[in-house]
Amino acid sequence: MAKDCFSSFPKILVGGEWLKTGKELQVLSPYDGEVVGTTCLGGEEELDRALASADAAFETLKKLPAYKRAEIIGRVVDGLKERREDLARTIALEAGKPITDARVEAARAANTFQVALEETKRLGGELIPLDIIPGAEGRVGLVKRCPVGSVLGISPFNFPLNLVAHKVAPAMAVGCPIIIKPATKTPLSALLLGEIVAGAGWPEGAISVVPSPGPLVEKLLGDERVKKLTFTGSAEVGWRLKEKAARIKVTLELGGNAGVIVHEDADLEFAAKRCTVGAFSYAGQVCISVQRIYVHRKVFSEFKDKFVANIKTLKLGDPMDETTEVGPMIDEGSLKRTGEWVKEALDGGAELLTGGKRWGKGKEKGKIFEPTVLTGTTPEMKVSCEELFAPVTTLEPFDDFEAALREVNRSRYGLQAGVFTSDTKKIFRAFDTLEVGGVVAGDIPTFRTDNMPYGGVKESGFGREGVRYAMEEMTEMRLLALNLS
Repeated sequence: MAKDCFSSFPKILVGGEWLKTGKELQVLSPYDGEVVGTTCLGGEEELDRALASADAAFETLKKLPAYKRAEIIGRVVDGLKERREDLARTIALEAGKPITDARVEAARAANTFQVALEETKRLGGELIPLDIIPGAEGRVGLVKRCPVGSVLGISPFNFPLNLVAHKVAPAMAVGCPIIIKPATKTPLSALLLGEIVAGAGWPEGAISVVPSPGPLVEKLLGDERVKKLTFTGSAEVGWRLKEKAARIKVTLELGGNAGVIVHEDADLEFAAKRCTVGAFSYAGQVCISVQRIYVHRKVFSEFKDKFVANIKTLKLGDPMDETTEVGPMIDEGSLKRTGEWVKEALDGGAELLTGGKRWGKGKEKGKIFEPTVLTGTTPEMKVSCEELFAPVTTLEPFDDFEAALREVNRSRYGLQAGVFTSDTKKIFRAFDTLEVGGVVAGDIPTFRTDNMPYGGVKESGFGREGVRYAMEEMTEMRLLALNLS
């Protein structure tokens, strides 16, 4: 893998200073295992220093006017655009994301901050009449939104830049200091973003990027200086953190096992093409990756043939290759789990339509799992009921639209769902019925733009990201009740 023009960070950003600790962290390529960069791990001392700096910086941020926050965010946008290729290469190398997809993520991160710039100037309140009972004549209320204080953001490996941006950008927009704990497998993208933010003139100490072991970071949740937790990751970890963060504001984005319904009136060519993208982009390691597809029995065979044919054209290989569409999974544990769950389904009577095994040659052998489709599965199989987070999807027929809705809902997760149909009544029926945070009509559940409210229900968490909605989560309402009589 070519690694020229790549930035390592032997130091981490702690309270406005770049510090080197005694614990080096090597970042390895998921594709070939080579070292692609180095940084270091923060310990209790660095985390406490980051929090103390954030707490102090909040006094400065409180006084920073909206136009000034917007100006600084604008410089972050410029920095992200100027360094887009460096950012994309960083993502591709440390996360194993195909370089073409990594460029899209880098561009989206710039857009996320652009949305934050615009929303900074629109953060308002409301005027409330309070004279609704006798004796309250001449009373009126003013409500404004105030930043909560120091935010702890914990981000995953799969979008190591843009999911960090979705925590940093709204915090900057409302005037909250933030400490980012990036995934230790992919910390370099976050550190590069931290460098851009610090260089844009954000007040010293108002952002820290501290790769650190999870148990140490969890201890911060007991510190009264932390006012908000925003976490993206597994349900197991997220709900445990929620228990420890009982007295602070919390946003949890915990993933899912997204379902798609393809009705008999759908454009099958388009639906098959989009489901191919949704199921296998970044090797299925996306919270809203297409994991379960339900197709009307009348068109099941035709859709199946188109879908499998699309899959067989996908190019597997080196994520730095411009033609690669499916790259490696993040680590050996993920690969092993994927193989075990596929085997469990096959042993239970499922049929393999394509894929089903590891792929590769040379030193990268076995780091890629073939795009896989199973049919004849049951809802109890792990490939159906758990979050697989892999390039594997199930394909099953249905006879009745209501039955398909029930199958999508037969999950402990509820992040997003997709519905392909030209029947408006069925679209709204799905909107009313599906137990998810978002229904995408005419496309896959993997669709997301950075201004939409994004989040789930049930085991997929609660609260919403999407810049304006995250800004609301990072503020609290304050009322001024005026007696004007």
